[in-house]
Amino acid sequence: MKDHSGEFPVKKMAEYFNLSRSRYYKWLKEKPCDRKIRDIELTTMIQEIFTVNKGRYGSPRIFKDLKEAGEKCGHNRVSRIMRRNGLKARHKRKFKATTDSKHDYPVSPNLLKTQFEVKEPDKFWVSDITYICTLEGWLYLCVVIDLFSRKVVGWSMGNRITAELTKGALSMAVMQRNPAEKLIFHSDRGSQYASKEFRNQLIRFNIVQSMSRKGNCWDNACAESFFSTLKREEVFHQTYRTRDEARNRIFEYIAVFYNRQRRHSFLGYMCPDEYEFKMGLSQKIA
Repeated sequence: MKDHSGEFPVKKMAEYFNLSRSRYYKWLKEKPCDRKIRDIELTTMIQEIFTVNKGRYGSPRIFKDLKEAGEKCGHNRVSRIMRRNGLKARHKRKFKATTDSKHDYPVSPNLLKTQFEVKEPDKFWVSDITYICTLEGWLYLCVVIDLFSRKVVGWSMGNRITAELTKGALSMAVMQRNPAEKLIFHSDRGSQYASKEFRNQLIRFNIVQSMSRKGNCWDNACAESFFSTLKREEVFHQTYRTRDEARNRIFEYIAVFYNRQRRHSFLGYMCPDEYEFKMGLSQKIA
């Protein structure tokens, strides 16, 4: 009514909306309370954070962003504002496994034993392979993750799921981190990890191999958790026309967003690079 008061008589608009004129004039004199004003301010900031992170953040991570920016508000208030404005983080979808464990290669013992909390960098790396759908066909992705900071320290993408994929990811990780001896590399029992070529590469880098128990997905839960996050926040919301397009988007997600920006609940809602910096590893960050 206020916006159109110059075009239509207040009396006619009040009758149309079944509203008394006295109530309308009383509303004009009222000032919004401080809480409503604050909600409007927070709504703008929350929408901006949600948009910048491409809808990947739910209320816990947005609350941490606001808190770090010096904004005083509660987590419940952030959740309420998000619900009211239809801001909801992207959901999970199931995806099939890519492990080919039916082979005659030797199998390494499980040295990790689900001990995912690691106090030092470059002591335990975990690795896994997943697939990305494009209009040109499948694109396969192999990642290497340091359990200390949950940082993706190496990755490789290719049109075929072969040992070259795992070797490429490992080479990148070694080049970026230059790990000391006694590093343990953990993966599933897939043929790409059990192959002679990959084992020889591990030996060349003085890395000890570890493999999950047969049919036990929990043994490599951290790597699978990363893929679940990647699929939920990036892949399932895109249609990649070409493999090159998918490569570029996955690179941006890992190198720019996940390692440097995304808040990880395990790290106290710090991103992997920030966590390593705070733990005194600034010289080691690539």
